[in-house]
Amino acid sequence: MAIQIFKPKYRTEEVLKEIKECLDIGWTGLGFKTEQLEEAWKKHTDFEHAHFVASNTIGLHIALKIFKDTNKWKNNDEIITTPLTFVSSNHAILYNNLKPIFADVDEELCLDVKSIESKITKRTRAIMFVGIGGNIGQYNKVRKLCDKYNLNLILDAAHMAGTKVLKTYMDATQTYTQVGWDADVTIFSFQSVKNMPTADGGMICFQNKDYDILARKLSWLGIDKDTFNRTNSKGSYKWDYDVVDLGFKAHGNSIMAAMGLVALKYLDEDNKKRREICEIYDKGFKNESSINIVPHNSECISSRHLYQIRVSHRNEVMEFLNANDIFPGVHYKDNTQYQLYSTAQGMCPNAFKISNEIISLPLHMFLTNEDIEKIIKTIKKAIKR
Repeated sequence: MAIQIFKPKYRTEEVLKEIKECLDIGWTGLGFKTEQLEEAWKKHTDFEHAHFVASNTIGLHIALKIFKDTNKWKNNDEIITTPLTFVSSNHAILYNNLKPIFADVDEELCLDVKSIESKITKRTRAIMFVGIGGNIGQYNKVRKLCDKYNLNLILDAAHMAGTKVLKTYMDATQTYTQVGWDADVTIFSFQSVKNMPTADGGMICFQNKDYDILARKLSWLGIDKDTFNRTNSKGSYKWDYDVVDLGFKAHGNSIMAAMGLVALKYLDEDNKKRREICEIYDKGFKNESSINIVPHNSECISSRHLYQIRVSHRNEVMEFLNANDIFPGVHYKDNTQYQLYSTAQGMCPNAFKISNEIISLPLHMFLTNEDIEKIIKTIKKAIKR
């Protein structure tokens, strides 16, 4: 049987029970379960604000629009970002007529602080940090850099649902909390192969309450009151509303939120299982000098959305794995190699080199120890070839 890189685990009976409530009351859109998921997410993360949207991508789009409009950024103002990410991160910058400036990455595949600082100009407005595979990389240093230069910190946490970092309080007690608590905005993905899977969806979490309110309007076409909250308990519908902004049809719906409510219950449990799988991989590759394991920062409890290695002759290794019914992935191709971003080619040599070496190995709840052992042995065999 083929071993795929991703396979979401849905608790089907529980999910269907949540969805049935939507169907029984006849409410599948914005409101109802979306509000329940937002409240559950805030309780789970201790975030003050959370808004469920259709995807991580639209969350990034809306966040950048809010920062641009409220801070009066100009077209072609600069956002420092990573070339080693899914293109949606950088597309969101272009959607807002802003300019992506690519900084290089470190050995953990996240933005390198020295490279970031060398790219800061008088037109730099924000840094978009992407936590590849659930890793925080140099995130804490990036936060300090944003403070130093008065820049907004946008955390693309598509892989980071459940990644936890140590938070120090005024009374000196310490606890682990969801990463992103100190970012200006953090955007998560609940797309089908992510750690907290729905069919699709995302969560946008601002620190600023006014921005949260604005995000809710922008995700519902600029309308100042959503339909659910214009309907009372007796079913009476208040039809009148105002349109205060040019917004988007970008909100989440109750079906996706119903799936998310169930997935959230098991998020920490599933992430623990992911870390256990990664430990088995680590032991299997420990003494293999030809296999470079991508490290995760020890200062975080990583969600481990990805387990990545670096090898020479990556494409040949991938072909050998495929021939043995193992189907890994690549996260990601250096974005500057795409035509759309090609003007930045050669600016990030480490990202380019890594992009040609990385492999993301299968990592999901259905993997057996036998599957993992087969993957390890097959990769070793491929390397020897």
